[in-house]
Amino acid sequence: MAHVSASSAGHEYSPDDVPARDVALVLGAKAHPDRPSVSLASRLDLAVELWEAGSVRAVLVSGDGLPRSNNEPRVMRDYLVARGVPAERIVEDVAGFDTYDSCVRARDVYGATGLTIVTQDYHVPRALTICRSVGLDAVGVGDTSFRERHPSVWARGAGREWLANLKMEWDLLSQREPQQDPASEALRRAVEAG
Repeated sequence: MAHVSASSAGHEYSPDDVPARDVALVLGAKAHPDRPSVSLASRLDLAVELWEAGSVRAVLVSGDGLPRSNNEPRVMRDYLVARGVPAERIVEDVAGFDTYDSCVRARDVYGATGLTIVTQDYHVPRALTICRSVGLDAVGVGDTSFRERHPSVWARGAGREWLANLKMEWDLLSQREPQQDPASEALRRAVEAG
């Protein structure tokens, strides 16, 4: 936990004071066939808020794109488009199977160098630690509305973080390689669109 605290310190912001970055990385969570789960919708609503405020220029939605998970990135994209984020400003990473994969792939596949992580508030420190450890100039904005609306579900998610932190340490130590795909220019094009 000391590693997470030290790595994330000074890099967590509210939506009102987050420094501008070209890219928001929205981390995946459970998706239903036709809509995001409540926790995922909360993350996506926060991304819409950042988009509307001009704090980000493109959104990278990263999650499990397989049918078993109802293609999380596609559900995320559709939700954002329905709320006014232009489709050409959204890029889907279909192999973000966990937070580590999403961060490393943002760097290696999509060419990100700096980004704003968007997830639940309890998840931000770990996501920041991973991104910053793999060389991304990352800041984070955590959704707090989910905690207020669904406190017991939020508490279960927060309680699992200590195990997730152990896995993160192993991933960082072993430098585990996520699914390797060819480099993509999609994120650069999304940032430059319009």
